[in-house]
Amino acid sequence: METRTRSNGHLIDIDDVSLRYGVGEGSILALAGTTFKVGEGEFISLVGPSGCGKSTIIKLVSGLVPVSGGTLTVDGQPVAGPLSIVGIAFQNPVMLPWLRTIDNVLLPLKIVRPHREHFRRRKEEYRDRAQALLKVVGLDGFEQKYPWQLSGGMRQRASLCRALIHEPRLLLLDEPFASLDAFTREELWSVLQDLWLEKKPTIIMITHDLREAVYLSDKVYVMSARPGRILYQRDIGFGRPRNLEITFDDVFVEMAHDLRQYIQLGQNEVAAEGGS
Repeated sequence: METRTRSNGHLIDIDDVSLRYGVGEGSILALAGTTFKVGEGEFISLVGPSGCGKSTIIKLVSGLVPVSGGTLTVDGQPVAGPLSIVGIAFQNPVMLPWLRTIDNVLLPLKIVRPHREHFRRRKEEYRDRAQALLKVVGLDGFEQKYPWQLSGGMRQRASLCRALIHEPRLLLLDEPFASLDAFTREELWSVLQDLWLEKKPTIIMITHDLREAVYLSDKVYVMSARPGRILYQRDIGFGRPRNLEITFDDVFVEMAHDLRQYIQLGQNEVAAEGGS
């Protein structure tokens, strides 16, 4: 049986973390005093003004960038480089145009250990896994299509499958639906919720859509303007599965409004400091 060491029962522990890009006078302090924890299997969202360091947190948690100060642990261990337990999906899904959809989905299994060592021997098993994921997101029958033959929403569905194909414990989503129309975006909320309920990875999602954050998350963290820090935490108490009707509920609307007020508060604090 695999033994895992966690810090205080949390998969992710970010404690007083700072991140500075560059050195000298031209450097930029992106994060300062950022602190929060994420439990195993929890779905949290980060919201805040543009440039507040949301995407920086994803880079830190995935191990793509080291912290400048403070401590960051994942699964009880300091993050010292890229993590194999991570899957990432971005706003604009990048798919290799010469590969069919199912082969784009399978790409992480050719790269991430230990799957890459077993890919040839277990290729049929992995293809079955990819096919099952594509079916869950409504792409059954499109596995042999090339990316240019898919709509934007379809490519984003395939991107979610690719991020999940190696069954990561930690899924990082950087504005995954921002480039889609409202109808498609709301449709994919349900797709993502179904995937999370089935696989239960830990998810950190960045979004500017407060309705999206409330609909999908267990908790929502509001970040201040740069240098980013956690300004406010909102627990979302709605049961699951959730349907779109809940977005018209007075409590839901109040939560989204509450988050917007705290974002505005963070912006006003920085404006006041700049003018003092």
